[in-house]
This record gives sequence, C-alpha cells and structure tokens, in this order.
Amino acid sequence: MEIALSTTLHTGFDEAVDAVREALAGQGFGILTDIDMAATLKAKLGHDMENYRILGACNPPLAQQAVGIDRQIGLLLPCNVVVRSDPHDTGLIRVEAMNPELMVEVTSDPRLRPVAADAGARLAAALETLDSAA
Repeated sequence: MEIALSTTLHTGFDEAVDAVREALAGQGFGILTDIDMAATLKAKLGHDMENYRILGACNPPLAQQAVGIDRQIGLLLPCNVVVRSDPHDTGLIRVEAMNPELMVEVTSDPRLRPVAADAGARLAAALETLDSAA
C-alpha cells in the first residue's frame, strides 16, 4: 500500500498552496491546521530547508463517521496534505496526501473501509483537479 496519493505541479509555492486549499475545499475539506515546517525549523533550530507546508485537511462528515466507528481514530485525523518544493528542482512542487486506507491498515477495522474509500476518492479528485489546472 502506498502511504500517499500525490501529484507534481510546475508553479510557484504560494500559488500551489492556494490551489491545494481550493481543490480540497471543492471536495468538502477544510483546513484545520497549517504548519510551515521550513519556518518552524528555521526559528527553533536555525535549520534551512525548502518550502514545506503540512495542511491538516478535514471533511467533517467523514471525520464524524470515522470517530463514530472508533474513538481512537482521531489519532490519525485529519488527513495531512503536504505541499513542498522539490529540494533538487526548485521549479517543482510536490503535493502529497495521506492515503486514508492507512486508517484501515493501522486499526484492522473493516468498518472504516467505506469511510477511507470515500476520503481517498475525494483526495484523489482534489489532486486530479490540480493536474487538470496545471
């Protein structure tokens, strides 16, 4: 099983983050968290790295279904989406979404399969939107 659903964009970093937010919103996901890893590592450790943002995406109806099945599933929510510059090609932006099937694999609870499948289809559709806009 792949850990991520992904696509590659040829655009500016800030434009990519905006496009990802819009594509996710189109599939019913809101952004609960936005972690700027590059800024955090620079501020806390003095470490320089390429642009790297972690967006914590949540689709409330799917989250409610998952938590209704297994209260501990909140440990795996929200669906993280990483937007990052390729360290070897600054003109390339990688967008990677956590594969929701991991919830099923980690818990071994088959009741989560339809929720994970729906979340995965929505994340894949968001990534396809990015591909078609490129």
